[in-house]
Amino acid sequence: MAETVRVMVVEDTAHVRKMLVSMLELDGFDVVAEATDGAEAIAVVESADPDVVVVDYKMPDMDGLETARRIRDLRPDQPLILHTAYIDDVIQQEAEAAGISLCLGKIEGLNALEREIRRLCAALF
Repeated sequence: MAETVRVMVVEDTAHVRKMLVSMLELDGFDVVAEATDGAEAIAVVESADPDVVVVDYKMPDMDGLETARRIRDLRPDQPLILHTAYIDDVIQQEAEAAGISLCLGKIEGLNALEREIRRLCAALF
């Protein structure tokens, strides 16, 4: 892939967010924005213009599903990955209905996340 994939990370836990950003950048991704919650994500997504948004599920005030719905209202074609420790069939169905491209358990690890980001963005380049 000739172009660098632009990623936005939405994660309320500071050390998890910093680790994700650091590892994604080390592996060649361009992290164009970080958000600590859904409201911040919605406020910066347009100006950040990411190729893909990685959003946590469990966040205060607005969960990842509502965040995804609101991002979709602004950017209907935005690829979104729900990156969560809490995943089951119900959450996967709700995520699909919210327009999330893929649900990925945090337990699957960073390699799986990076692989799926590249797969989702392959058609863009």
